[in-house]
Amino acid sequence: MLQLRKPTAKQRQGRAAEQLAQRFLQQHGLRRVTSNYHCRHGEIDLIMRDDDGLVFVEVRYRSRAGHGSGLDSIDHFKQQRLLQAARHYLAKHPRWLNRPCRFDVISIDGALEMSAVQWISNAISEN
Repeated sequence: MLQLRKPTAKQRQGRAAEQLAQRFLQQHGLRRVTSNYHCRHGEIDLIMRDDDGLVFVEVRYRSRAGHGSGLDSIDHFKQQRLLQAARHYLAKHPRWLNRPCRFDVISIDGALEMSAVQWISNAISEN
């Protein structure tokens, strides 16, 4: 019989942070397309629609500031994986190919109940 593992505390916190980010973006007019898009290149936390285009969103959560902000944790390697995953998504969903796209980061720092949400639009570029 297949046994499913319970999510770890860290995984539960990550999911809660992604839900907080999604609600935050929806309050600012974006609409959810999908979440946790997986492919061999990696994962995109949220894919949202803004006007006529797509917004690929990386959510970074830090419960303590001692390791830097969530934005600080997105290195060049992570950026490349996000770009590859977005290209994969667009190849699988060609209706979005000729629409504007951007990469935003939601950085959540502190306890989730009282967290500070920072939204960085166009945080990642292909250059």
